[in-house]
Amino acid sequence: MGHGIIAWIIIGLIAGWLTGKIMKGSGFGALMDMVVGLIGAMIGGFISYHLGLGGVREHGLIMSIVIATIGAVILTLIVRLLTGGRTREL
Repeated sequence: MGHGIIAWIIIGLIAGWLTGKIMKGSGFGALMDMVVGLIGAMIGGFISYHLGLGGVREHGLIMSIVIATIGAVILTLIVRLLTGGRTREL
């Protein structure tokens, strides 16, 4: 089951917002939260696919949000490691 562009925007916004809450941050603003969520969806989908769970496109909306959020958390961790915790430059 594939998602349309509107669904991806919603997934990105929700995943970015959840990542801001999980990572004890205030978020990056709506646009950057969406970007972090969408990139997180790609990272999460890549990891999910290689673990044999299928990619993001093969799941429903809720599972896609979960996978995207996991990927966004991983992305945020990597950015914080590379920038020394200064996530404002993301």
